[in-house]
Amino acid sequence: MKQENIITLALDSIENEKYTDPYILYDYLKSRIADKTEEYYILLDEIQYAISSAELKDKDKPPRLYGVLNGLIGMKNADVYITSSNSRLLSDDIMTEFRGRGDVVSVYPLSFDEFLPASGKDKEDAFDDYLLYGGLPLVLSFDSMEDKAGYLDSLFTEIYIKDIIERYRIEKPEVLLQITDRICSQIGSLTNINTIANAVNSINKNRLTERVSNSTIASYLRYLKDSFLFSEARRYDIRGKSYLENTAKYYPADTGLRNARLNFRQIEPTHMMENTIYNYLKCKGFRVDVGVIIRNRTDKTGKHIRVPYEIDFVVNKGMFQYYIQSAFSMESDEKTERELYPFSITGDSFRKIVVTRHELMPHYDSKGIFHVGVVDFLLGDYLKD
Repeated sequence: MKQENIITLALDSIENEKYTDPYILYDYLKSRIADKTEEYYILLDEIQYAISSAELKDKDKPPRLYGVLNGLIGMKNADVYITSSNSRLLSDDIMTEFRGRGDVVSVYPLSFDEFLPASGKDKEDAFDDYLLYGGLPLVLSFDSMEDKAGYLDSLFTEIYIKDIIERYRIEKPEVLLQITDRICSQIGSLTNINTIANAVNSINKNRLTERVSNSTIASYLRYLKDSFLFSEARRYDIRGKSYLENTAKYYPADTGLRNARLNFRQIEPTHMMENTIYNYLKCKGFRVDVGVIIRNRTDKTGKHIRVPYEIDFVVNKGMFQYYIQSAFSMESDEKTERELYPFSITGDSFRKIVVTRHELMPHYDSKGIFHVGVVDFLLGDYLKD
């Protein structure tokens, strides 16, 4: 491969500012790949700079950049690679626009097995840092808590949130932040649009002239998910083999961003560990749902009731399925029974794993349940049969 056949442009660089006009960019690239007998590689970094503010506000007309990229994709002698570092293109718009004509590679924060060697610490100390500050690579370059917290807070508010507000023309940015704060503070809790709407309207009852509608809440929540700040885990009925509507869990894509948003005030190790396991599973390419099994029971009055039993994660990839419980500790027989009971009523033989915080020798118990400490789980390869 000739060096001149590799074309790279960083659109956030002042020297390349003229190429942020999509048509000038297209003409330039066409002039560089004029020889039909040669193979070219085009690498465009920070591609969001080629989308104007006016185009972001027009929901009915796609940005001119999409037409340019379509034209480039159609050229048989060129491979095109684009990257973006903020939410103007970190959404599923790009997947919808170019479906079938390209591949999307999602880049996650560092997984713990990537974070550990870069941290220079032993695995337990590194894990504590990972829970607190997350896996964004630049965090590792800061020494003090103040610098790490400042970087994460700035990234969250000055890049992600501002971009979402601009991209979607958010009319109530304070509501967007209230939704963000609520789902950040309720990791691992089932919620729904109506619950979030009631909470937001309770906060704003003396400040807004009218109630924030459920449709607005749903839209704002979708924007946060589309921008990859949060991920939704739907509730799946294991025995009924169907999804249950209206309730789900939402997990921040990075625990450091989440903690910074809450000013490091709600550091709950139980929920942080659950969030970290969820992000690990997503990073490894698994589909992850919240499992529930409904059992008929009789209460103290003799009344028949339906009782839900939860399995934290139902994990799928291809033909493989796993059940995973995140149990920070199982310090008593009662706690152990409560955590493990749902495994016994799934009605199938898929592999069952309980992940705990304390370090222990990975092992199977007498019921065939696999026990492993969270650090070993994140560093090992236990999701294989």
